Amino acid sequence: MKIDILAIAAHPDDVELSCAGTLLAHAAAGKTIGIVDLTRGELGTRGTPELRLQEANAAAQVLGLSVRENLGLPDGFFENRREHQLAVIQAIRRHQPEIVLTNAIDDRHSDHGRAAQLVRESCFLSGLAKIETADNGTPQAAWRPRVVYHFIQDYYIEPDFVVDITPHWETKLTSIRAFGSQFFSPESTEPVTHISKPEFLDFIRARALEFGHRIGTLYGEGFTVHRTPGVKNLFDLL
Repeated sequence: MKIDILAIAAHPDDVELSCAGTLLAHAAAGKTIGIVDLTRGELGTRGTPELRLQEANAAAQVLGLSVRENLGLPDGFFENRREHQLAVIQAIRRHQPEIVLTNAIDDRHSDHGRAAQLVRESCFLSGLAKIETADNGTPQAAWRPRVVYHFIQDYYIEPDFVVDITPHWETKLTSIRAFGSQFFSPESTEPVTHISKPEFLDFIRARALEFGHRIGTLYGEGFTVHRTPGVKNLFDLL
């Protein structure tokens, strides 16, 4: 199925934490949205790959995604090389997105920066007709997304633009909380991690408030660009 905006991220929950509000805002405007997770997050300290898959499916229901799939690349060890590029290219050609959202260009988790490079280069290669791929035995046509944007995650990166997500903040939070194994729970006996501390979701809210403040709204999500975006009308920048 063709998707207007496809978020491709290293781990289940990356999208929810970083750009779920943007997906929701565009879905409310009639666009189709989807997520491709590169890995199952099997190296995560808390939970299991099977549980995280269940949580990802629950989050997909909250977000109203048209599609969510997992490429099963090796968590921590995927690389920007031919084999893994071809897996991403197949997903891009399968869903034919106009816009791709992907990981931060540099971040606390080393997978994030590598995913950013892998996805950006795969988006370009996907447009080359002489790269042949198939989906369940059916040859795929070349497809290149019009743009790739990088969402901002743990590290602060100065955004090139910010999306107003104020009407969708509570739904974004619900999608994050679908990943119950990863975040704070007083009943949990699993080890404490960077994101399972009770103040982590306060940080997510503070970041959204900061970005919202930058554009005169309550909540926002920030993105960086690899190439300069163009507009036909200055009022599109208001």
